[in-house]
Amino acid sequence: MITPAFCQTMARYNAWQNQSIYMAAATLDEAAREADRGAFFGSIRATLSHLMWGDLMWISRFDGGEGPGGGIADSAARYDWAALWAERPKLDARIAAWAWMVSPDELADELRWHSFALGRDMAKPYALCVMHFFNHQTHHRGQVHAMLTAAGARPDDTDLPFMPEEVPEWR
Repeated sequence: MITPAFCQTMARYNAWQNQSIYMAAATLDEAAREADRGAFFGSIRATLSHLMWGDLMWISRFDGGEGPGGGIADSAARYDWAALWAERPKLDARIAAWAWMVSPDELADELRWHSFALGRDMAKPYALCVMHFFNHQTHHRGQVHAMLTAAGARPDDTDLPFMPEEVPEWR
């Protein structure tokens, strides 16, 4: 279904796009980042907070590391701008490290976890969960991209073919 190379490419894309989104968001003041813009989670910051929470939840299932705690209902309020700015590069590095360690056998296996949202144990194809993980990121970054451009900020291009071979350190 998918390969470790797919995971590595998408982890690089994730880091590249997060850097672009965060740099664009940093050009706005706090009021602009907190303004309710009609998106599902309301504001730029709240959407980024939910995305951080979701990424931490999924990567903890993949790598066995620490998760975010709390639930979906708390996810939009969990992280303020300072925490997002400080923690996002670390989380992207964690995602990249996992992508370079995941094996074809793992991707072909089943992932088991307890869903607190559904209140039950889950078992799904690991590859399907990985595809959801990267798709979820793209979905919410698209919302943030639209909110940023509406606010006058200018994130970089989002097209995969234009992704750099190496994502530079955050500026």
